[in-house]
Amino acid sequence: MPKGIPNKRYTPELKQMAVEAVVKEGLSYNEAARIYGIDGHGSIQSWERIYLTEGPEGLALERRGRGSTGRPKKLPKDVEEDLLAEVQRLRAENAYLKKLQALVLENERRRQKKRRQSKY
Repeated sequence: MPKGIPNKRYTPELKQMAVEAVVKEGLSYNEAARIYGIDGHGSIQSWERIYLTEGPEGLALERRGRGSTGRPKKLPKDVEEDLLAEVQRLRAENAYLKKLQALVLENERRRQKKRRQSKY
């Protein structure tokens, strides 16, 4: 599509008339597109899906482009505090387990060293 030419925008009323012609009157997508002056039948197919799931009100919503992921939603203050406290607790537990593992390994090394010394 050439630059500078905007995409066509269709009114919710036109969308509804085209979809109802397909659904109620049994027109094909191509016939409805030709009658209502719509470029391509793919638009009518997507409008029909929206019409059948959300009703005529769904056709009034603007659905152009990608949905914005935006910034993540802010958590409530108490939930954020609980999560931070849990992270802090888990970090402390992790550090404790690392120290415990180091002590167990050191104890094993000492036992093995004693066994080797007692054999000779």
